[in-house]
Amino acid sequence: MRQTARISIGGERVRIVVSNAYGDQPLVVGAVELALARSPAAIVAGSSQTLRFDGQRGTVIPPGAIAISDPLAWPVAPLASLAISLYLPEITPTATLHFDARQTACIAAGDVVSQAELTTETSFTSRLFLSAVWVEAQAAARAVVVLSDSIADGDGSTPDANRRWPDVLAERLLAAGGAPVAVLNQGISGGRVLADGMGVNALARFDRDVLAQPGVDTMILMLGLNDIGWPGGVLAPAAPLPTVAALTGAYRQLIARAHAHGLRAIGATLTPFAGALCDGPFAYFYDPAKEILRSQVNAWIRESGQFDAVIDFDAAVRDPQSPTRLRPEFDSGDHLHLQDRGYAAMAAHVDLALLRGV
Repeated sequence: MRQTARISIGGERVRIVVSNAYGDQPLVVGAVELALARSPAAIVAGSSQTLRFDGQRGTVIPPGAIAISDPLAWPVAPLASLAISLYLPEITPTATLHFDARQTACIAAGDVVSQAELTTETSFTSRLFLSAVWVEAQAAARAVVVLSDSIADGDGSTPDANRRWPDVLAERLLAAGGAPVAVLNQGISGGRVLADGMGVNALARFDRDVLAQPGVDTMILMLGLNDIGWPGGVLAPAAPLPTVAALTGAYRQLIARAHAHGLRAIGATLTPFAGALCDGPFAYFYDPAKEILRSQVNAWIRESGQFDAVIDFDAAVRDPQSPTRLRPEFDSGDHLHLQDRGYAAMAAHVDLALLRGV
């Protein structure tokens, strides 16, 4: 299985994290190779490096656990696209995956992790088992983690192009110079604050997805639109619409937990969604009562003073003529997610001083 991941900052040594978080049986990894990616199926000739686990070529990961590879002395440049090839010698249920990776992965038969170009049997745009790439960066390096949903996941952006707004933000930070700032994208399509569904709720995944990430000193929180949109339809037919107090109370909890560990908490407003998913079974996602709730939550994010800073993404992408809607040139077509130009506008709206002023 060959997967591509673009890192945000460079470093002298590299490790990867393989996850069996949702497996109910041991995950047997036979071999892992790391290389520079040339295409989803191909690597740059001569760049393949063997990753080891406690000196061994493979490892066995218990249910619910992760495995961190040994550090590999292999300098990598900022924004490098890395190919991570995993050989799984047993039939393996794909219980642990990131559904909407916006990145093509390829599967081929046999232990061909070092092969320059795979003869692909199938491909997909989810990420399986690969949880993170770590680089050993200079001492002044820091990390910002984005805790979010499909808007950070890049739904609607061009696959294999790294045009999610956290990707573009990482490019801006690199171009600005100064001490390296990594941008860690913890967006999960369908993710919610208060309830499980597409992954566990934000309160449950906070320790794993924020506090456990190396070097993090800042969290950008943009979550809640799915809590508002899901109730009343096929995804959550019996769920009532959450209250403003429930959503903002959860935000307070996440802020308090971030502060308790020395992290800054930056809030981001929820983007417009009038007419969202209006064609098909998810047409219930938007209605006027839900828009009122989004507006009230955004007012709290802007005005409560609970966050250390606020990024007003709503203001950045709303249609001036119809503020409950996305600007037409930013809309992916489903009136909920953005396309490349819209995500670039979100990244451009972030004041880089907020991320450098620690």
